[in-house]
Amino acid sequence: MLSLLFLLSLLSLATSSSTNEQPRTFIVQVQHDTKPSIFPTHQHWYISSLSSISPGDTPRLLHTYDTVFHGFSAKLSLTEALKLQTLPHIIAVIPERVRHLHTTRSPQFLGLKTADSAGLLKESDFGSDLVIGVIDTGIWPERQSFNDRDLGPVPSKWKGVCVSGKDFASSSCNRKLIGARFFCNGYEATNGKMNETTEYRSPRDSDGHGTHTASIAAGRYVFPASTFGYAHGVAAGMAPKARLAAYKVCWNAGCYDSDILAAFDAAVSDGVDVISLSVGGVVVPYHLDAIAIGSFGAVDRGVFVSASAGNGGPGGLSVTNVAPWVTTVGAGTIDRDFPADVKLGNGKVISGVSLYGGPGLASGKMYPIVYAGSGDGGDGYSGSLCLEGSLDPKFVEGKIVLCDRGINSRPAKGEVVKMAGGVGMILANGVFEGEGLVADCHVLPATAVGASGGDEIRKYMSAAAKSKSSPPAATIVFKGTRVNVRPAPVVSAFSARGPNPESPEILKPDIIAPGLNILAAWPDKIGPSGIPSDKRKIEFNILSGTSMACPHVSGLAALLKAAHPEWSPAAIRSALMTTAYTVDNRGETMLDESTGNVSTVLDFGAGHVHPQKAMDPGLIYDITSFNYMDFLCNSNYTLSNIQVVTRRSADCSGAKRAGHAGNLNYPSLSVVFQQYGKHQMSAHFIRTVTNVGDANSVYKVTIRPPGETLVTVQPEKLVFRRVGQKLNFLVRVETTAVKLAPGASSLRSGSIIWSDGKHTATSPIVVTMQQPL
Repeated sequence: MLSLLFLLSLLSLATSSSTNEQPRTFIVQVQHDTKPSIFPTHQHWYISSLSSISPGDTPRLLHTYDTVFHGFSAKLSLTEALKLQTLPHIIAVIPERVRHLHTTRSPQFLGLKTADSAGLLKESDFGSDLVIGVIDTGIWPERQSFNDRDLGPVPSKWKGVCVSGKDFASSSCNRKLIGARFFCNGYEATNGKMNETTEYRSPRDSDGHGTHTASIAAGRYVFPASTFGYAHGVAAGMAPKARLAAYKVCWNAGCYDSDILAAFDAAVSDGVDVISLSVGGVVVPYHLDAIAIGSFGAVDRGVFVSASAGNGGPGGLSVTNVAPWVTTVGAGTIDRDFPADVKLGNGKVISGVSLYGGPGLASGKMYPIVYAGSGDGGDGYSGSLCLEGSLDPKFVEGKIVLCDRGINSRPAKGEVVKMAGGVGMILANGVFEGEGLVADCHVLPATAVGASGGDEIRKYMSAAAKSKSSPPAATIVFKGTRVNVRPAPVVSAFSARGPNPESPEILKPDIIAPGLNILAAWPDKIGPSGIPSDKRKIEFNILSGTSMACPHVSGLAALLKAAHPEWSPAAIRSALMTTAYTVDNRGETMLDESTGNVSTVLDFGAGHVHPQKAMDPGLIYDITSFNYMDFLCNSNYTLSNIQVVTRRSADCSGAKRAGHAGNLNYPSLSVVFQQYGKHQMSAHFIRTVTNVGDANSVYKVTIRPPGETLVTVQPEKLVFRRVGQKLNFLVRVETTAVKLAPGASSLRSGSIIWSDGKHTATSPIVVTMQQPL
């Protein structure tokens, strides 16, 4: 029987295509180990399946999968996909989606100091036997961050390969970069043959993103490192001796599910310990989500998967990669910034940030400042955004141009201003970005200012224009690198926020890590601004995004796995979450960069990672694959949907007895109450903690209940006799209805803290009240 969701997803694809029969890629799951003996390989069987639905047609197999998933991907028409779904050995036919990238001081900021005689780096030998697989845009192997000096032999468990291709020999790998592959069949099935003048048919990186993320996770120590003199110092990844394997799946037109699933399949088969994925897209049910399916297969085999939360912040419900078996990472700032202030003709100074590295504006000189959004020197809306072709050179020549954020990239706006003859640019946030600032390597003197700063500049320009005596003027003062900035960390404005759109019982993001203005390795042939006309060459670039936060956690997971080889992926995440902190370097609750107000659990999850504490968390919340199956049962997934994700036949009778989806043994607790006219509401959670601290230890609970909520924990004391012992506790949450408009919701948070005097394990608890429509 065809699932309704499958039919609906096919229907939406059909209506979005110019013709219902336009072929596109589908991922097909096949019954495991049911291959008829007449076929020598699975591939022959899959080709036969395709021939049976379309006799005489040439096989259109793109990938076959057999590690994290059993099946294949192929280009099919809508009619063929529907026919294929009816074959007895076919479990699921999943429409492919396209995903996109989530685009020096951070190890120090995180407390990972090389000189420590003890601590996470020493105890894990800097991660030397661990392998991190980076699924991204490839890698630039010649970078010093990937040198293999003083590294031992490649770990004996490694089964991966170094695939050669355009400008990438198999000898490009070494004892540091031990594997490299590329996957483009899905990309080419949709877009046609790639243009090899603009991208490499090989693991070589033609974008920069993959090189940057790989070196954040596991780059070697490189000195000196900087971007045009900014952030000067030692560059280092989180796990400097961990081995790297690059899996290139992202191309000029995006990252295609069939290729991403092939990379997961290869990475797990090759023997990686950690997968780092700074890629995402829309949130869909897990059985239609290739990233959720591939990552479940990886976690099921003991591989930790870290994924970026997305850059859709600061709006709510923007978080992506939300499956509970994935560790979802948001972004925070570090205690370093790159001030570049705007000085206005009236003497006022508006603070901004920039990584501009060329000759600055003439010292002490004020320049005329214009805004094309006023309609004077451009075409209004597109002029305000400094889109290509929107600025009149006669209007902007010799002037500083104010541009609004949006549509085209931030550095591209600077190029538009430069081409029109402008001498500088001020990039102003809109209301949505608020006060969150991102520094860029602009192609002309330029700085970025917050929404309030942009308003102030426009107000000044308007007043000065009316006065006639002193027309609007400004200059930009570049101040280099500033460290020990307070407050830090702050939740980055762009970092995607909860609640979790697919599973509100699971708080996402899980944690935040450094993601703003991060220095890391960069390819030779790509300018630092990322725009084609930028021919500047640099070895390191400074980028921002949850893409940069994710590999911090990937590298930390490798260190934790090296220090604790017996820990499961869930145990590693638990250690990171229960030891995370929520206060900044002023000792106050972290702020939200976009508003300047206090941030919440929906912004930072359990908090900001604290690597040294994560090494010795005392207690961990462990989760098995069968626990995740129970979670899917209690989330009302059908037995066939669960089989698509887990490759196992599920029995939901036990799970239903165990309670609700919130009873997954997660290190955070989240409950959603639908009010429906009820006055009193209550829920309970059962949790199991494993003692990984000291043999004889007694943990006592401290409860910080969410406002207007009664929280009780039984027992209030956990007495452990040995390491590895597991004990259960029950959390009961009781609350009363609040006044809400139809469709509205309110959120309150608190925490449950277990401590034995030496270790502290903190779990956020979130209570959401919803008034149905």
